[in-house]
Amino acid sequence: MSLLIDSLKSHCYTIKSGNNATIFAYNQLIHLYSKHGLIKDACKLFDEMPDRNVFTWNAIISAHIKSNNLHHSELLFNTAPYKDSVTYNSMLSGYANSAGYETKAINLFKQMHSVRHEACVDEFSLTRMCNLTAKLGNSWYGKQLHSFMVKTGNDISGFAVSALVDMYSKSECFDEAYNAFNGCSYGSVDVVSKNAVVAACCREGKVDMAMEIFSNQTELNDVVSWNTMIAGYAQNGYDKNAIELARGMERNGFRWNAHTFTSVLNACSSLKCLKLGKELHARMLKQMINLNSNPFVSSGIVDVYCKCGNMKYAELIHSRICVDNMFSTTSMIVGYSSQQNMSQARRMFDSLKSKNSVVWSAMFSGYLNCNCCENVFELFHMLKHEEPTVVPDDLIWSTLLGACAMQAIIAPGKQIHGYILRTTIQTNVKVISSLIDMYSKCGNILYAQRIFRRVTVKDLVIYNVMISGFAHHGYEKQAFNVVDEMVKDGFTPDRVTFIAVLSACRHSGLVKTGEDYFKLMTKKYNITPEIDHYACMIDLYGRANELEEAIEFMRKIPIELDVVILGTFLSACRVHGNLELAREVEGELLRVGGESGTRYVQVANVYASEGRWGDMGRIRKKMRGNEVGKIAGCSWVHVGSRVHSFTSGDPCRFENETWCDVLRFLVMEMKEKEEIQVYF
Repeated sequence: MSLLIDSLKSHCYTIKSGNNATIFAYNQLIHLYSKHGLIKDACKLFDEMPDRNVFTWNAIISAHIKSNNLHHSELLFNTAPYKDSVTYNSMLSGYANSAGYETKAINLFKQMHSVRHEACVDEFSLTRMCNLTAKLGNSWYGKQLHSFMVKTGNDISGFAVSALVDMYSKSECFDEAYNAFNGCSYGSVDVVSKNAVVAACCREGKVDMAMEIFSNQTELNDVVSWNTMIAGYAQNGYDKNAIELARGMERNGFRWNAHTFTSVLNACSSLKCLKLGKELHARMLKQMINLNSNPFVSSGIVDVYCKCGNMKYAELIHSRICVDNMFSTTSMIVGYSSQQNMSQARRMFDSLKSKNSVVWSAMFSGYLNCNCCENVFELFHMLKHEEPTVVPDDLIWSTLLGACAMQAIIAPGKQIHGYILRTTIQTNVKVISSLIDMYSKCGNILYAQRIFRRVTVKDLVIYNVMISGFAHHGYEKQAFNVVDEMVKDGFTPDRVTFIAVLSACRHSGLVKTGEDYFKLMTKKYNITPEIDHYACMIDLYGRANELEEAIEFMRKIPIELDVVILGTFLSACRVHGNLELAREVEGELLRVGGESGTRYVQVANVYASEGRWGDMGRIRKKMRGNEVGKIAGCSWVHVGSRVHSFTSGDPCRFENETWCDVLRFLVMEMKEKEEIQVYF
């Protein structure tokens, strides 16, 4: 500001003395006006100038570009009698940095490349076009640009190399990005190009390669280098490495900044380490870091407390953030949703004046995870009414389809599918897998299979969903065929795949096949079995009345038996009337699952099925003595556009008595076929 004041004083003195100011003085004053946001004064001075040169035109065009007035700068550019490389590059930079002007930037670059303006294309022009190409993600255009840079010798400097690396990386051409860096001479590698290739490696998930490059020529590393590597570790799930590297950053004399804190907080959230989160919070307070000045840091500390389940601290920090922070509010919504507290999550959601798709998605996911399916549909109607311009993203569509699958209501699922087809929404594999899962769980496995077959590019999730669908519908051969197809396409089965396959085996009573797949999982694919895998095997043996095999298998399980495994075995004992084995697991089951009345009922039902009323009474007495109750079973029926739910023992509450008659008829038919037994 002092320089502007001095220039104005000098200009006033020149006018008072009757002398004409030099063009250089005018140009300098226009530049200073622009620098301090005095665009009107700059324009007025420009209009009053008796003579102008190319520097004058460059100064006024640059002033309008900085004030985001591209229309006026474009008019000045077209009428300028003098143009040099600075003029063209200023206009090119203005176009490239503004949304919606990408085509004009490309056309201007083509104009610069013409014979008349060959000298205008320099390293700045080319690197600016690299940045534009990275923004557009157009690898074909990027390769043409790279070829021109090689021909003209503009690919040597570190600035050019970093632009090429960034362009190829953001265009999903990692090999070209790495080759651009690897092909430059040793002397041209600077901190900018090095940081660019480290970021590209991290973006591609090649963290080891990034660390190798980071560890070479350590004298080039600056704060950006350290933050890039720390963020790379955190974003790729190497949370402990990120925290350790952040500590190493300090040991090497580099001070943490907001970017460092953001990455470390992200790692801390993933680890759910409350102690470390409090330490980071205290450190930010000691360093006088203003949480209001950086929404990423403030939302990061809120997210740590939410992920660690400390909503009291999270609420306290969130309430002290002055701005309408959508990042922090989203974390609060997710935090309350994880604790099944949807009323508080909705309070946070409603507190925002404006909401983006991330906030909406968080609320949708919260309702679905808490089994509030009706709220999911109500929220969708609210979204369409209050935010008609907001296009639901893939996560919202997947949530809606998940709600349909959870309630097994196919009608709204078909409507959503039709809406997606009519609006030609570009769906990703997540939405496609949700569609397959929805149709499968709603009983229409044929529709699910049709969608699966029409997908040209499949991922592991889509294969797993289709395998699971076939398994639950009893089509074990089709499930096995999809597994073979998946392996043939180069995918490695994971834990979810084998849960689905083992489920297919147990539904079909294929004991030998199930044993073979279990061995394949552990021996060939080195997958450590989890509770669900063990439970599937126990159920497989139980359904085949091979209870001794189930006992032997349970003895080999290296982890403590939980209620899932013990409950599965007890159900097998009830089906085959083996009270002796049931009594053996009774005590262990009630020990690990005694806080739930469901387990007492399960044990009592075993005795009741064999007419052992004394033992059944003993279990019921123990249940009352421990003051535990059983959650009432809940069912629902979809009538028209409403879902009616009812619990065990409820009187019929439907408006139409016909529904009550249908329910009574179904219960009678089930009792006659002895497909259910009711003891409580």
